Amino acid sequence: MISPKHVDNVKEFLLELFFPSFCLGCQKEGTLLCYDCQSTLEISEYHYCLCNKNPLRLPPGQTNNGKCQSCQDRKLSGLYFALPYQEKFLTKKLIYQFKYEPYIKNLAKSLAGILAEHLEITGKNIDPIWENSILVPVPMELKKQKNRGYNQAQELARELGQMLNVPLAAGNLVKIKATLPQMELSAKDRQNNLKNAFFLKNPKEIQGKKVFLVDDVYTTGATMEECANVLRTQGAQQVWGIAIAREG
Repeated sequence: MISPKHVDNVKEFLLELFFPSFCLGCQKEGTLLCYDCQSTLEISEYHYCLCNKNPLRLPPGQTNNGKCQSCQDRKLSGLYFALPYQEKFLTKKLIYQFKYEPYIKNLAKSLAGILAEHLEITGKNIDPIWENSILVPVPMELKKQKNRGYNQAQELARELGQMLNVPLAAGNLVKIKATLPQMELSAKDRQNNLKNAFFLKNPKEIQGKKVFLVDDVYTTGATMEECANVLRTQGAQQVWGIAIAREG
């Protein structure tokens, strides 16, 4: 019997054969992000707290608490992010093409690879961190997901889960309320906009576990905070965030 993974590999080979990929940085054929262009991205070697203004660089050995004294009231336990969003045009281009037309879904693997490298160089890819853990993608509205054809956070989480050998819980945390675009709102309005927007269908799946919320960009943290509130209320032991890039 042919395994699903083998079928996926064949599909990927045929797609690349007839519709070759080109690097979004230099247009080199054969990949969406070549090694040379990826090496220009300044993948963070550090871990920062959740403060929106002047986040504090945390000590290298700190693994159980990703917050400083000023952000202890956050529901999120901490955040791992690989890239600063503002500094590189290529970073913005990669994320834009992942989220907007022409919707390059296959970028998930390259972007997950960047996250995995960040975790490796910061010393976070160790068994104590991922023990009893589960990856949960930040959900999007069903209408938007149907229009795009996929949830970019879910695709990213799926690829990252395979790299880290951490299980994925997709479709459990769902968005049940239409909201305004967060980028158009103030920090306070962002919180009100997301209030009661998320629902957990099966609390047993996350109870007693360390949950890692996965998204593409972390801005003010309002979305992850609301998700973390729902997850912790329903029994998650800890809730950490993982994002490709952090804005601000």
